[in-house]
Amino acid sequence: MKLLFAGTPETAATVLRGLFDSGHEIVAALTREDAPVGRKKVITPSPVAQAALELGIMTIKANRITEAVLEEISDAKAEFGVVVAYGVLLKREALEILPSGWFNLHYSLLPRYRGAAPVQRAIQNGDLETGITVFKLDEGMDTGAVLAELPVQIQPEETAGELLTRLNQLGISLLNQELPKLYNDSFVLTTQSGEVSLASKPTREDAKISFTNKAETIVNQVRAFNPEPVAWCLYKGEPFRILRARVFKGPNDGAIGSYSLVNGKVVVKCSDFGIELIEVQPSSKKVMSAIDWYRGAESQGSFE
Repeated sequence: MKLLFAGTPETAATVLRGLFDSGHEIVAALTREDAPVGRKKVITPSPVAQAALELGIMTIKANRITEAVLEEISDAKAEFGVVVAYGVLLKREALEILPSGWFNLHYSLLPRYRGAAPVQRAIQNGDLETGITVFKLDEGMDTGAVLAELPVQIQPEETAGELLTRLNQLGISLLNQELPKLYNDSFVLTTQSGEVSLASKPTREDAKISFTNKAETIVNQVRAFNPEPVAWCLYKGEPFRILRARVFKGPNDGAIGSYSLVNGKVVVKCSDFGIELIEVQPSSKKVMSAIDWYRGAESQGSFE
């Protein structure tokens, strides 16, 4: 069967390459239009567009599905679509244009964490388990019937970026396992059931640390927002990013938000315990180890 792939970021490009390498017949890639990237705002094709070019796959670029785009999709003669973080809503006209429909790879066990940021919100909430779901798209937001799902344990210090990378590889394997069932029409769809929750895209304000919170809450925040938008606080009135940290339950005196060196570790006092800073990025500086930052900072101080 001929497959149309829809996606935009590097996460999706990895899946596109994985499916291509596994021998699936991908006749076109649907992705968002070229967009400005970096401080210089250089107009750049999406990672999926770049991957499609490398693989010799025809590309359709669209930020909304117009009649002209529908015609391009139809001309590709695909029988079904696979969607991974395309970033554009597919309305009924688009959903119905492929004979066997569209199947989405989502990074949670639906209906938990419907929306744009399931991995970040799962880690932020301290979940010990998440998973991946392949489901058939309908007009709702991640509400379609489930083709397959796979539970996955979240590792204790895993960041959102690390977990997403791991889920992506498992997602490729799951798609390779399930797509043949579409080819020979032996698949079964199951209606979603269970507690519904939403996973909105995190903002910079979501990533701001308050040291009046418990240490575990802050560490989960740090893990959840690495690599984007990155947890931060203020140090001497300037943004100070914290990329890695862990709970510290040892002796830790001082006011909330104060830092000190405890047994060779940079520790910040929270409402209950402390957090050990591991990797940080001071304002206008490169990412560095917390101990390297401490050597150049005041021996004791406080974060806001």
